[in-house]
Amino acid sequence: MGKLLKRSMIDEKDKWDIAKMFENEEQFNQCLTEIKQDVNKVLAFKGKIMLNSDSLYNFYQEYEHFNRKLEKVWVYAKMLFDSETNNNEFAVRKMRVEKLFEQINDKLSFITPEILSVNKQKVMDFINENPALEPYRFDLEMLFKYQNHTLSEAEELIITKALNAMGTGSQAFNSLNNTDIDLGTITLDDGKTVQLTNSNYSVYMSSKDRKVRMAAFNNMYHYWKQHINTVASTLKGTIKEHFFISDVHKFESPLKESLYGDDIDIKVYQNLIKTVHDNFDKIYDYMAIRKKMLNLDELHMYDIYVDLVNEKEIKVPFEEGKKIVFEALKPLGEKYLKDLEQAFNNRWIDIYPNIGKRSGAYSWGCYDSYPYLLLNYENDIDSVSTMIHELGHSMHSYYSNKTQSYTYHSYPIFLAEIASTVNEALLNQYLYDHAQTKEEKINYLTQFLDLFRTTIHRQTMFAEFEMIMYNKEEQGVALTEQEFCDTYYNLNKLYFGDNVVSDDLIRYEWARIPHFYTPFYVYKYATGLSAALAIVSEILNGNTSVRDKYLEFLASGGSDYPLNILKKVGVDMTTSKPIQKAFDMFEEKLNLLKKLSEQ
Repeated sequence: MGKLLKRSMIDEKDKWDIAKMFENEEQFNQCLTEIKQDVNKVLAFKGKIMLNSDSLYNFYQEYEHFNRKLEKVWVYAKMLFDSETNNNEFAVRKMRVEKLFEQINDKLSFITPEILSVNKQKVMDFINENPALEPYRFDLEMLFKYQNHTLSEAEELIITKALNAMGTGSQAFNSLNNTDIDLGTITLDDGKTVQLTNSNYSVYMSSKDRKVRMAAFNNMYHYWKQHINTVASTLKGTIKEHFFISDVHKFESPLKESLYGDDIDIKVYQNLIKTVHDNFDKIYDYMAIRKKMLNLDELHMYDIYVDLVNEKEIKVPFEEGKKIVFEALKPLGEKYLKDLEQAFNNRWIDIYPNIGKRSGAYSWGCYDSYPYLLLNYENDIDSVSTMIHELGHSMHSYYSNKTQSYTYHSYPIFLAEIASTVNEALLNQYLYDHAQTKEEKINYLTQFLDLFRTTIHRQTMFAEFEMIMYNKEEQGVALTEQEFCDTYYNLNKLYFGDNVVSDDLIRYEWARIPHFYTPFYVYKYATGLSAALAIVSEILNGNTSVRDKYLEFLASGGSDYPLNILKKVGVDMTTSKPIQKAFDMFEEKLNLLKKLSEQ
């Protein structure tokens, strides 16, 4: 892209149209004033929410009206700031909204305990006698799932304060991983010395120069080795915290608690791990092919991210990238493509980087806005991949917002990565089908295989590591740094097999994974990609019934538990079938790679 431009120099047509939320600051400030007034209307229900069915209905109406405004000002302020983080006016506006959120959250902490203070049957009677409450039945059922796991308002307040005091493990890790981190310097193949960081680590791990990869790997894990006792203490403390939380809320275990809200059967977690174990041979084969194609006597952990071929840099201007997106997504049908046009015609997308703009990409919005996309488009195929991924999220939000009421428009995290990954997989297939050379075909095949390995294979290894360590804590095993490291090292050897040398330093990799401070979360990446590939497999085979059901899935929001929503599109995650179907797709691509590598 060359030199970054100021925000004011970017063409308006290339920026998102967030004036659709607020045309000017006056409207924004007016909404803030209304929110401060509306919170008092919600507070007026304190002690009265459950008086009768009319009172409960009126509370829902007032609370939703208030929340929609609150959500809107937050999204607007945050998006403005992200587009120009060096703009002091935007920073102040964002902080004002953050402060407002803090004040409001404290005031409204009474709501859940008050609703749950009555018998569930009383609420069901309210719904039966007042048809206007029927749209809230599922929402109330989800809430009442927690009735036996929710303490009194005073007790919950004590637990909240205790957790605020406890949450130092995550904070200490963040300091080690961000503020205090020093990964030293490495020397590149041109003799230039550079500072290694978390941001550029992946770049150097995919370097064609093996010495560069090895240096980056060694620097990274020597750093975590130096701090391993501290990190062991922080993670051990976090594990103990989550046992405390699950215990006081009367759950069997932290794992059972993490699955409870989404009504996820523990079989989903167990099936994932078992099915990945049953298919280790395919990953082992892929590692063997990597070793052969890279012409290495030994394949080390620092060799598994490098590209197998020299990829030509192809310039892909935005308009060309847009055409690729529409061609790649043709299997989703005319309706999807027609609706997708709105993203470009109505300026959902903030396309190019500018001075002060947040890095990376995301899809975001609220019920009363477009499902916007922040991109930093760099005129290459990776930017197209990022765009089609984020468009998947945005179309999921678009259909859910259009179809569902405010109560159910937001889809659960368990389902959040499916639409984006469906789009990515369709793009990968399109690029492979239209590749002009053997090298291009190998490149797109390995992109798919590596996405699979890093998402389904690696995230499942993380999920199994978590489960083992929590089980050890429950069994009274002392969680020393040695216990963490040995457990992780043995898992790594199991997951990668004999075709990869499990370098001793890899035993410290667990120490740098931030997701472990949000327990039993990583498995959702693996189940999400498995579900997406199961859907893509059917769509590419011309199953129009699955395609149509997939659009229904996108429109479902959070109107049911995630496993039930997935069953609408023929994906039953309580069985191993979707995960096995994903592995079958992996094997199919692997066989294509084998043939090409032998030509």
